[in-house]
Amino acid sequence: MCDANPRRILTFPAIRPCESVSPTTLLSSLITLSNTISSYKLKPFYTNARTAKDSLRLVGNILVCLEEIRSDEPNPASAMLLSLSELHFVFQKLQFLLEDCTRSDARVWMLFRSEKVLNQFRAIFRSICVALDVLPLDSMELKELMGLVKNQASKSRLELLREDQGILEQLRSVLGQLELHMAPNPEILKRVLDYLGISSWSECNKEIKFMDSEIGLERSDTKKSDLGILYSLMGLMIYSRCTIFTVGDCDKSPFNGDDHSNNQFVTSLNLDDLRCPISLEIMTDPVTIITGHTYDRSSIEKWFGSGHLTCPKTGEKINNCKLVSNLCIKNIIKQYCLENRISMAGSKSIQRETTHTTTAGSVAAEAAIKMAVDFLADCLVVGTSEAKHKATYEIRLLSKSSVFNRACLVEAGVVPSLLDLICLRNPKIQENATAALLNLSKYSKTQKLVVENGGLELILEVAQNGFKMEARQHAAGTLFYLASVDEYRDIIGRIPRSIPVLMELVLNGTDRCKKNALVAILGLLMYPENHWKALAFGIVPLLIDLLRSWNQCEDLVIDSLAILANLGRNSNGVLAILSCGDAVDVIVDVVCSTPSKASREYGVTLLLAMCTNGGVNVVRVLVSNASLMGPLYSMLAEGGSRATKKASSLIKILHEFNEENASSTTTTTRRHVPFVNVW
Repeated sequence: MCDANPRRILTFPAIRPCESVSPTTLLSSLITLSNTISSYKLKPFYTNARTAKDSLRLVGNILVCLEEIRSDEPNPASAMLLSLSELHFVFQKLQFLLEDCTRSDARVWMLFRSEKVLNQFRAIFRSICVALDVLPLDSMELKELMGLVKNQASKSRLELLREDQGILEQLRSVLGQLELHMAPNPEILKRVLDYLGISSWSECNKEIKFMDSEIGLERSDTKKSDLGILYSLMGLMIYSRCTIFTVGDCDKSPFNGDDHSNNQFVTSLNLDDLRCPISLEIMTDPVTIITGHTYDRSSIEKWFGSGHLTCPKTGEKINNCKLVSNLCIKNIIKQYCLENRISMAGSKSIQRETTHTTTAGSVAAEAAIKMAVDFLADCLVVGTSEAKHKATYEIRLLSKSSVFNRACLVEAGVVPSLLDLICLRNPKIQENATAALLNLSKYSKTQKLVVENGGLELILEVAQNGFKMEARQHAAGTLFYLASVDEYRDIIGRIPRSIPVLMELVLNGTDRCKKNALVAILGLLMYPENHWKALAFGIVPLLIDLLRSWNQCEDLVIDSLAILANLGRNSNGVLAILSCGDAVDVIVDVVCSTPSKASREYGVTLLLAMCTNGGVNVVRVLVSNASLMGPLYSMLAEGGSRATKKASSLIKILHEFNEENASSTTTTTRRHVPFVNVW
């Protein structure tokens, strides 16, 4: 588990040196810290540049004095400890502040907060003066040198540059225009961006990602004082990214690295890694304890509250029950549940965090997003090929991030245009347009528009013959969301090639493509009439072959077992499974060997359905496999309530079969044993 508590911008978690530290050690550490601060001379400052450079000069002069002290007094007096300790503490804060001032992804935010930043510099200068006042020095030369340094610090003019003030006012002016639902003045907006050195699509996108991250952190803050302005600034930068950087360098920006790779990482996780070791349920508020292990907050609090002072996983005794929120794991869980359609309805905190996506967050952000969307919708219709490529790419990004964005895009009429574009013989446009449709299809109004505009055949065509496997993958994912509607399951199932196309993707696609195709098939099977069609096309042998290589990708095993369990609800499905030779043995092998609780649960669900609908022949095969009982009893001890119930039902069926056989054997034996008189 990785550390998920990076420092927030404009926070200064400085630590005071230990009281028992020696003056010599503290002086050496302070000199090292001063050298680190001095290295910021080589970095660009986008706002408060003059003040930052003043602070660097001040630290440089103090560094000279400190080195003189170390040279003249190899063993500094303990009387210096207080002053050196205070300087060390203040210099830590200064380093954090300089680090923030040179961040390449927070230029807009640092401009907006430039007055607060200036006040931080002022406070640091005052603290430095106080620390130098109480620094005892014996050498007259050092006293004079330090006096000059203090004089410099006290007389420094710490003010915003006139240029900074002017650009800040122009930024506020642009936000004011958005709040009045007016398009920002392009010359003013361009002037602000140029001043901050934001001259490309990727630099603009960095700003958006930073603000999105800050919004996530701000939402967990009870005060939420900066939330509205963060939304407004992010909306403005999205508008800028879409409209100003029209040619842009979005192809150079690793969209697949940011998006696709994340999906690959999330889907390759074992779901068990996201479960609390105590409750065995998916964690909703993961926290890490001193041993480094992560638990759900409510579970570990109950553990500690009941008097246990050990790590539940290792048994190690602990003397510190501090819980640290693991935001990294929390974000992974949220992404996993989103991508894999796992409900987290039991978590109020997750619900609170996802509701923000239904609104823009502020009036200015709402106006900015709607204006950007209108611009992109026009580009889809009348733009050049390059403009259409850029527009589909932007829509792909916007449609991924929030429900509000999807609603705006649908209302702007982009769905019919995207359907037209997936037919173009342009691999990049096709991929981006299909990915955008996948994201938009999570929104109910999109599903209706796709079907009404003849989109099912078009999406199936991409799934079958798309230029890139990524486009075919996105098409399969789109079919999954369309199949979430009862009416559309029937319509899609009536298209002769729908199930064969998805099966071909399962056979020859990438793992992510296979997964999307499998969940689309599972969605179609929610409509009973599609069962016999899937069986007729040979879905069962395909899935059994996938299970034979179950150790390659656990996600595919889970989805395959879920489909087979669905088919096993009726006798035709069970017959199809039994006709695959060693199918039962393959399923039992997965249940006995997989480390995944989810795979075991789906496997037991399938075996239970086969026993119920396949009769005694299935039960006889399972009884003959002695290795099955171990995993079943493990599920009774470790599984959730649903898994426990299914395992218990299957164990009961197997025991009853054994008892009936034993009874029958005993009766038969007695019938053939001759009567013997005992005298």
